[in-house]
Amino acid sequence: MKRLSMLALFGVLAAMAGGGYWYWQKSAAQNADKNKAVAQAQDGKGAQSAKAYKVAKGKGKGKGAGGPIVVRTTSVTRQPMPVVIDAVGSVESEHSVAVRPQVGGILTAVSFKEGDYVRQGQVLFRIDSRPMQASVARAQEQRLRPLADKEYITRQEYDVAATQMKSLEATVTANKAVVESARLQLSYSEIMAPISGRTGGLSVKAGNLVAGGTGGAPLVLINSTKPILVALSVPQRSLDDIRQLWGKRDLKVEIAPSGGGNAITAGTLVFIDNAVNPSTGTILVKARVKNEKEELWPGQFVSARIILRVEDDAMTLPEGAIQPGQEGPFVFVVKDGRARMQLVTVDRQLGPQVVVAKGLQGGEQIVIEVPPTLTDGSQITLAGEGKGSKGGKDNNTPDAGKSKANAEPAAQAPENAKDGK
Repeated sequence: MKRLSMLALFGVLAAMAGGGYWYWQKSAAQNADKNKAVAQAQDGKGAQSAKAYKVAKGKGKGKGAGGPIVVRTTSVTRQPMPVVIDAVGSVESEHSVAVRPQVGGILTAVSFKEGDYVRQGQVLFRIDSRPMQASVARAQEQRLRPLADKEYITRQEYDVAATQMKSLEATVTANKAVVESARLQLSYSEIMAPISGRTGGLSVKAGNLVAGGTGGAPLVLINSTKPILVALSVPQRSLDDIRQLWGKRDLKVEIAPSGGGNAITAGTLVFIDNAVNPSTGTILVKARVKNEKEELWPGQFVSARIILRVEDDAMTLPEGAIQPGQEGPFVFVVKDGRARMQLVTVDRQLGPQVVVAKGLQGGEQIVIEVPPTLTDGSQITLAGEGKGSKGGKDNNTPDAGKSKANAEPAAQAPENAKDGK
């Protein structure tokens, strides 16, 4: 019995050993097949990449070996363009008044809200007027007291009465002045707006005691906003042009927001300072703007443009056509299918347009959106022109290059499928 058990145990161990060996052989074979497949895939991908590199290199070689460069052009145009002076300005009020009480007392009423627009003569504050009314009544009583009737009988008494009358007349005149002064003090109990404008914040609220005079903070500050002034600092080289056109209708000022954009209003120059600032080389000028809609606010920074005159026949180009160079700005002029460098003198720039003073005659074809590979004498072709096919696009155009690049992977597809087999 014991012998049969040992034989059974050895048989089980032998079966397990054989199964383990068979599993190890199978796994090794699968790993080998997998590594072979990966190697083949990498070889195929490398071949395909090499082939694509050769194709791309061939394209680059064809383009960089002197092939024409595709460019876009524009014509030099002549059109009316203004001669302007651009400057940064600040808005300031033409009139600014600090309202203070002229008599002391309790502030009983405030007749406006902070920030309101008030009219000249509008009642703003009221101060308790009862002390002033009592002063007026007292002054009137003092004035009427000497006027009591008296009887005059003898000549001597008449002469005395006449003398007393003259003295009383002087007293009445003095008392009249006292009455007028009391009435004037009474009128000060109502504080009215001295100018039309926009009010600021209140420094004293109703119910507080205020003191007359110039000491202390004002009750409110009023800034006029209709019209309003814009102060500009312009270079001293422009002073002669401004003075020559002073008072003429052509001399205008356009105002735009400080961040740029279109003009929101316009005005006229009304002031030139009497001296140039020697530290900055600029001179202060001011323009008056009607500002009926209150587009401008005191203290605001704005962009201003002084229009001196309009040049009727100015040569203009887009900004992108002007290139910087060591000898100065230049453009590429199209001549006989090639790009030729031409130095130019830029007079001024207005938005996207540049006014050229010298170097061009007008009507030339100028390259815009200059490619980095474009040099003096480079052979060029205009975008949209075809040479190699009838009714089709030139191969040098971006669309043609894209279609050719898309066609080549499609042509390689059968080869890749064949390699996969």
